[in-house]
Amino acid sequence: MYQYILFDLDGTLTNPKEGITKCVQYALADQGIEEPNLDKLTPFIGPPLLDSFQEYYHMNLEQCRKALGKYRERFATVGIFENSVLPGVPEMLQQLRKKGKTLAVASSKPEEFVIRILEKFEILSYFDEVAGASMDGKRTAKADVIREALRRMEISEEEKKQVIMVGDRRHDVEGAKECGLDCLGVYVGFAEPGELEQAGAAYIADTVEGMSRFLQDN
Repeated sequence: MYQYILFDLDGTLTNPKEGITKCVQYALADQGIEEPNLDKLTPFIGPPLLDSFQEYYHMNLEQCRKALGKYRERFATVGIFENSVLPGVPEMLQQLRKKGKTLAVASSKPEEFVIRILEKFEILSYFDEVAGASMDGKRTAKADVIREALRRMEISEEEKKQVIMVGDRRHDVEGAKECGLDCLGVYVGFAEPGELEQAGAAYIADTVEGMSRFLQDN
């Protein structure tokens, strides 16, 4: 049985597509790159942004950092709330708490943004811990965020057997595996077909209802 559940945020608990893609669009425009099709920017949802600017637009580190700064400029005031909780998520969290599960968030988004989003949508109170990336770039990889969550929750090596990570992208699966955790991959966000299986997710759910059912029963 999994007593401790770590949730990704973007694409797992919320749909952040509008805010993230518009902020990426804004950052690209600052560097002379016009991208009118927001659907082309959905791969930015989930992974660390520095990695995505480098991977998809072949920026060097200096350009990536500048793009990240412009992204955050818009996100901090506008993009952060161009977002919505996925239908059924509050009910799922409520049921898991009733089952006595310990819930936490482990997100690649900067921690202060994660907390503001959870507060805005009135679901922060369901979580015992919220871990996110650091604004200084020292903690961005998913595995590092997960390790920080485990550290704060005082999870021992033995207790890791009772911990599961829940996420919608391969980075969630790979980060969990690096930390010695099982991962429930969920196709409620932005993963490509087969992405989560290929990454090695221990379990798969296709809906919020399926995610909720699995976590309540296991």
